[in-house]
Amino acid sequence: MGKLSDGRQPLERREEGMAIMTSSTSREEAIVIVGGGICGLATALALHRKNIHSLVLERSDSLRATGAAIAIYTNGWRALDQLGIGDFLRQKAIRLQATHEIFLDDGVEQRISKGKEELRCVKRSDLIETLAENLPPGTVHFGCRLVRVETNRKTFNHVLHLYDGSIIIAKVLIGCDGVNSIIAESLQLREPRLFSTSRTRGYTYYAHGHPFSNDFVRTRKNNTVVGRLPIDNRLVYWFIGRPWLPKDLEVRRDPELLKEATLKAVETFPIETIELVKDTDMTSISLTRLRYRAPWDLLRGLHKGTMTVAGDAMHAMIPFLGQGGSAGLEDAIVLARCMAQELGAGLGCGRDGQLQKQVEAAFGRYVKERRLRLLRLLVQTYLEESVVKTKSAFKKFAFVCLLKALFGDPLGHAQYDCGIL
Repeated sequence: MGKLSDGRQPLERREEGMAIMTSSTSREEAIVIVGGGICGLATALALHRKNIHSLVLERSDSLRATGAAIAIYTNGWRALDQLGIGDFLRQKAIRLQATHEIFLDDGVEQRISKGKEELRCVKRSDLIETLAENLPPGTVHFGCRLVRVETNRKTFNHVLHLYDGSIIIAKVLIGCDGVNSIIAESLQLREPRLFSTSRTRGYTYYAHGHPFSNDFVRTRKNNTVVGRLPIDNRLVYWFIGRPWLPKDLEVRRDPELLKEATLKAVETFPIETIELVKDTDMTSISLTRLRYRAPWDLLRGLHKGTMTVAGDAMHAMIPFLGQGGSAGLEDAIVLARCMAQELGAGLGCGRDGQLQKQVEAAFGRYVKERRLRLLRLLVQTYLEESVVKTKSAFKKFAFVCLLKALFGDPLGHAQYDCGIL
């Protein structure tokens, strides 16, 4: 890969001159974001757009794009537009026209047009790199594995201990460090629950163009679901949800074993599905066991003093609605807006006590605004998953009634507007 659009070297490698912290170094920072995934980089960019500097600590030695691609609905595109990168990313992903549900067990098919809703599937690497390109040089530090956080009761500063022995002292701490979040643990949030399902992801390249319609197609048989979303005219993202097996702990470490296990899982599916997996890009394939937070986990403990969480660290969810990534983008916009409203350009000025009150107020507003939105997403996810998985006709009917009563339009979640930055 060559230089980025502004002439900088890509972040797959540490830039020359970037500080590499060792056990003998210690530094102070105003705002530290832990986690350089989609939400962490989006939060840093949102703050940057409001002229607020932050430091992003990423444990890996390069940008991470695990998961191959991400489906983004209208609400996510609204957030990307606020970050100033929506139009650029639209050039890299075609607009999908409909959702096509196929139930092989009983031969039922249903195609629902997207209408005015905007759904595109974007390569994670495209999204991650675009976010990173728009950050000031030196914002992201790689190889920074956080192992422990302590909060000074007198100064209210957060002392971050890294794996290499170095220390960072942060006035403000934002955890975007995923389902295994150390920041969420520090806030005493309950550990995300394990779900019984795994998800395998990858993408397949067709040199002469793929043969599929521009639809999001979901095919179900027994307890397995296969999803297919074209990214452009030659690249197709796919995912497979199936029960988690004990051997998956070993399988997921070896791409060849994972491909073999995945082909076994879809051997009774149509030939086009089998070929899709067989021809997959081996660098893109991955397997994860799904984790989630229950709705009631979000009722308390989402911020404390000048520390809070965002993205999967706050609201890990089963990807049934396809809103996990977009919800993280929404978090970034709301968090940066609340901080700018409370702090203005005054971060780093004045006494620590005054700063603490301002940041606490900002985080309180952020959590209050996000909580109801996230509760609705988590409840709808649970009910829709229950409709598909339950074998009881009575329970299925009850879940459908609850969904209609509580949410009405099944795509209402995609119409949400997180507001201007």
